Amino acid sequence: MRRFGGVGAATAVGLGAGFLADLAFGDPVRWHPVAGFGRMAAALERRIYADEKGRGAAFEGALVGGVVGAGLLTSFLVRDRPLARALVTASTTWAVLGGRSLVREATAIADALDEDDVAAARARVRNLVGRDPESLDADGIARATLESVAENTSDAVVAPLFWGAVAGLPGLVGYRAINTLDAMVGHRSERYRNFGWAAARLDDVVNWVPARLAAGLAVLAAPLVTGHSSQALRAVQQQSGQHPSPNGGVVEAAFAGALGVTLGGQNSYGGVLEDRGVLGFGPVPRPSDIARGNRLALVVSAGAALLAVGVAWGRRR
Repeated sequence: MRRFGGVGAATAVGLGAGFLADLAFGDPVRWHPVAGFGRMAAALERRIYADEKGRGAAFEGALVGGVVGAGLLTSFLVRDRPLARALVTASTTWAVLGGRSLVREATAIADALDEDDVAAARARVRNLVGRDPESLDADGIARATLESVAENTSDAVVAPLFWGAVAGLPGLVGYRAINTLDAMVGHRSERYRNFGWAAARLDDVVNWVPARLAAGLAVLAAPLVTGHSSQALRAVQQQSGQHPSPNGGVVEAAFAGALGVTLGGQNSYGGVLEDRGVLGFGPVPRPSDIARGNRLALVVSAGAALLAVGVAWGRRR
């Protein structure tokens, strides 16, 4: 193990290899472990659901605790086997990341808009956003897509890499469990207002640092997408607080400023309007801006991967 550099080095190699696997192949096509976890969570919800915060907290604690426990056990089993640790970390990182699939979906939406097939773009944007797409025109679909690319670059790439770097396998799987449960029950709906409270709050906590890391990387990368770092930083400082999410607003504002477009505004979720504020200082995004947003997402993701590998490698002793 000393020749390989220790636990941190194995984790660093695994994080880097897993990131490259996601970049090359996207999500596993079959037997996706995150999908399996979601089915297990749905089954447990059917058994224990009640409109109570305490019941929701127990649901969250049981599932996240179980996954983190499995990660700790696996880490213990491979503690003296650096090659096995690197391989397990790489496969887990590949499974929990979603950067390639995000960019692929956004590209498909852009292609549909390029062909003036707004109906097809509306159908595809449902895969990325929870808002009602029926009333969206081409520019509205472009805005929704860019907002999803921004927020999910943080949630599906930067955050799992961050937690993998600081907490290894338990960090990788624990973060993905938390984020998945937030997507399932962390909604502000009548059913989940109380039951999903713990899931939503825990997701806010674990994404606080990664969201600001993603925003910082977007600020630095702005010139690479013909944007201005100063404008991206100003959007974060002056406008991110208007967004109802303490983390989503930071990342979306950074992307809006970096791309020189305006994101945010009013969205309809199940007929309920939500005001996300005005983010950015430019014109409304056009379909052609989606490709620039994808490039920015890839640069931010690559920067996060390099930082994660560096942090993990620094822990090799």
